[in-house]
Amino acid sequence: MASEVDIANLALGHLGDNAVVASLNPPDGSAQADHCARFYPIARDSLLEMHNWGFATKRIKLALLSSAWPEWTYAYAQPNDALNLLAVLPPDATDDYNMVPGYQTNNVPVTLGTGYVPQPYSAEADDSGNNIIYTDQVSAVLRYTARVTDVTKFPPLFIMALAWHLASMLAGPIIKGDAGAAEAKRCAAMMQAWLSKAVESDANQRRIAPAHTVGWISGR
Repeated sequence: MASEVDIANLALGHLGDNAVVASLNPPDGSAQADHCARFYPIARDSLLEMHNWGFATKRIKLALLSSAWPEWTYAYAQPNDALNLLAVLPPDATDDYNMVPGYQTNNVPVTLGTGYVPQPYSAEADDSGNNIIYTDQVSAVLRYTARVTDVTKFPPLFIMALAWHLASMLAGPIIKGDAGAAEAKRCAAMMQAWLSKAVESDANQRRIAPAHTVGWISGR
């Protein structure tokens, strides 16, 4: 299994840097380790945000807050590890794409065949800077992309894309000047190539098809 150090050294190798980083947390004292420790979390989180990765997708029953914006019936606390909010769902939904009997919107029961499961919502910040999810869904469940820090959860193709992504960020500080900018551009292009492979592989792990066509799809 790859580690954060392995990914950092792979990124440095993409840049032709012969240094071998021994530790990122804390950095081992080398300039390369300092750069990798600074940019690795940014590279990881931004790559996680680029796609709805299966290994990073979570569902959680949201914590209800005491106050709500008048436009919405309910307010919930957004999970601290959330990067992308994917869907707000009824608590008894078994499939994000099918009709589900018995759930409620604005406390009004919705019967089979009359509603699309994902519910409208708005992600905002309150006056204290807390991230809030507003929705009309009672007992809401959130499906979202989480910040995954455990490298052992990363598929191999994701690791390849991440190493190239990190390399694109390291190119400027390590190589500098026009050469560094050109190398950053080359690494970004390589990251996109590996990202496409990783996304395709991830998509092959799921078989989800809407059971019906909803208005916003048919109207495209």
